[in-house]
Amino acid sequence: MTTDPVSQNASPEDDAQLTVIIVSYNTRDLTLKALETLYATTRKTAFQTVVFDNASEDGSAEAIAEAFPQVSLIASKENLGFAKANNLVAAEAKTEWLLLLNPDTECHEGAVDNLLAFSEAHPEAGITGGRTVFPDGSLNIASCWMRITPWSAFCKATGLSSVFSGSDFFNFEGMGSWQRDSVREVDIVVGCFLMIRRSLWDQLGGFNLKYFMYGEEADLCLRARSMGYRPMITPDAEIMHLVGAASKQQSRKYVLSAKGRMTLMQDHWPAWQVPFGRATLGFWAGSRALLTNLIAKLTGKKTEAARKWTEIWAERRDWMQGY
Repeated sequence: MTTDPVSQNASPEDDAQLTVIIVSYNTRDLTLKALETLYATTRKTAFQTVVFDNASEDGSAEAIAEAFPQVSLIASKENLGFAKANNLVAAEAKTEWLLLLNPDTECHEGAVDNLLAFSEAHPEAGITGGRTVFPDGSLNIASCWMRITPWSAFCKATGLSSVFSGSDFFNFEGMGSWQRDSVREVDIVVGCFLMIRRSLWDQLGGFNLKYFMYGEEADLCLRARSMGYRPMITPDAEIMHLVGAASKQQSRKYVLSAKGRMTLMQDHWPAWQVPFGRATLGFWAGSRALLTNLIAKLTGKKTEAARKWTEIWAERRDWMQGY
């Protein structure tokens, strides 16, 4: 896997410190912007970029090849999912470091440089990430999470984590009071902007391929933590992340997210706690389907929310079993 080093930021394969991996799916314009900002804001790091396009139908592969000839492009004929695509690229990488970067991101000045410097300074972390913001500059908390616990599962199911989103107690997974403005250990670094030493990636075996979409980075980080590593976040590495640009159908996104969540509980909870986790997921979807449909009946108008939750509830036999 080689690239043509026509950009001042691109490096010959033997010189690169870092391989940036972007997995795209029908995000042509966003991917082009992600690449543009990656090259424009990375000034100190010698890196290679590989884009794995998951059988996009919007001309992504052709547009990327034309605009960024220095990028190593893999145009897959089928959608292999996020986990397998990253695994395939990482298996061929020769650099010391890997960076997973979503196509719906824009790197801010020095983001990659600062994250690599932070990673090198904190080998105990094993896996690192940065701060994410929305296009208007407001905080996007979804750069990292704490692990799912029985208490956090209960709070999510009952809505307590949403009602008290600024509380660390009720919104444990989201670390509600933390503005991602300080260095901190976390359980999970999200795969939109995740840096890892390639040797650790190899030791972990990359992503567990049972996770087709959603949950794979959580599983990776939890397995690293079980080995003694402590994933960390630095506010000095900031990107913009839209979140979910490749998952436009909300109900499908929620189904896959629930499926990943159920699998994480099965893989990382004691067996005796798993039935409780499954029950909380059932209550989460069932209560929302019931409430939104009740409102629709009372108002005489079927809302988008009612349609969404009805679809999610209808697929419960699938997602409540996990992957």
